[in-house]
Formats: sequence, structure tokens, C-alpha cells
Amino acid sequence: MDMSEKMGHRIRQLRKAKNISQEVLAQFLGVTFQAVSKWETGAAMPDVALIPVIASFFGVSTDELFDYNRLESAEKVREICQRAYEIRDRDPEGAEEILREGLRKYPGNDVILNNLLYTMDSPRRGEEIITLCKTLIASTQDDEVKYDALRILARTYHELGQQALVAPTLEKIPELYFTKLQYMALLLEGEKAKRAARQHMGLCLVQTVEMLMVMGRGEGGEAWKNMAQQLITVVRQEMGADSTLACAMEEALTAEETL
Repeated sequence: MDMSEKMGHRIRQLRKAKNISQEVLAQFLGVTFQAVSKWETGAAMPDVALIPVIASFFGVSTDELFDYNRLESAEKVREICQRAYEIRDRDPEGAEEILREGLRKYPGNDVILNNLLYTMDSPRRGEEIITLCKTLIASTQDDEVKYDALRILARTYHELGQQALVAPTLEKIPELYFTKLQYMALLLEGEKAKRAARQHMGLCLVQTVEMLMVMGRGEGGEAWKNMAQQLITVVRQEMGADSTLACAMEEALTAEETL
């Protein structure tokens, strides 16, 4: 049984268990019942963007929809995303191809789709980013993926000048006053605590630069911008001019200056 037949069998099985017709499923997905029929017979596969929606409709993960071994596929997905991450900054097109190849093996996987968003150039591919974000927000069962998609969606609206949509999108993200990394640093011991502290400190320093640059907008903002630059200078002196953290902070500063 090939992948199309396996998925078709699983969709039919889930549809029967839900006691709905092909027409009802088709109406929910915005496709024809003939399309659903072709999926169930293995004659065709759903579009990759529909797979998370189908999984969400039936209350299963995409791995369960494909009848994958969840632990095994999760590890493979992590490997795919890590390979893409390692080249993403210098070769976004190559990273995108790695992820799309991963999607051919794990269609509709929301973690791979989430990583795919980071390879897409905004605002040039803004509409494509918006469509993918909305798909993930509506279908994922992973809160981390959902909230990241909401963040990217709000940023894309901002970059496209659709400012009226930014605030309503951000309102869907819960406000948290602590992080997992913060409490791992505070409550764990030894190297695990230090590793979490380094990660959390890096995020905080980048965010501090971003907030200083926001405060520096408009007249009288030079003091705030200078403070951001001084902070970057201190990190470079302590960690090296080419340190990953110093570069990330510099990128945050530059990104704000180009807005």
C-alpha cells in the first residue's frame, strides 16, 4: 500500500467513525466530494496545505493521519528542521528546499510548515506567508506552533501595511510573565541551568535592543538608540565581535532602523 492509498484508507476510516458523508467533509474543507472520493480510493492526495486542516477536523495529528510512528517521525522531523536551520541565514532557498523535501515525506507536518515560514521573504511573499500562517493557526494542536504563526502573521500584516489587522492578531497571543527557559535556569542545577540561562539571557538581550529601538522612534530618541548600541558594544567586548548573540542584537538594531 503506497502513501496515497494509506492516507485514503485512513481518511475513510476516520470519516466513517465520525459518521459523516463525503459531501459533509468536502463542504467543511471547501473542496468537491469527488476530490474526497479520489483521496479515499488513493487516486489522488490532498493538497499539502489541507492536510493539517483534515487532521484538525478529525482531532488527530498529521502523523496519526498518515499512520506514522509518532516518536520515530518526530525525530526525523527534528533532523530535517535542524538541517534547514543550519543554512537558513546564508541560503534560505536551500533551507526551503530541505523543508519541502521533508514535506514530501511528511505531508502537512505543522512543525516543518512552521519552519518553512522562516525561509520565506516578506513582504515579497507576504500573501503566501499569510495563507500558511492561517492554515497553521486553524489546524495545529501545538500551541508553540500556533503562537509563533500568530506572531509571524502580525509581523507580515505590519510589513504589508495592513495595520488594522495587527492588533487583533496579537490579541490572540496570551501574555506570559515567565518563560520555561527562565525557570529552567532558576530551578535546575549545574550545566543544564547554565545552558538555559545563556539561552534566556540571549533572548532577553535581543528583545532589549528591540525595545530600546522602539523607544528611539521619532524626535528625541537618539539617547535610546545610543543605549542599544552601547549594549551591543558591551556584548561584543565580552563575547567577541562575531559572537552569535552580538550578531543577533545587531540584526535587531538594523531591522528597526530599516522600518
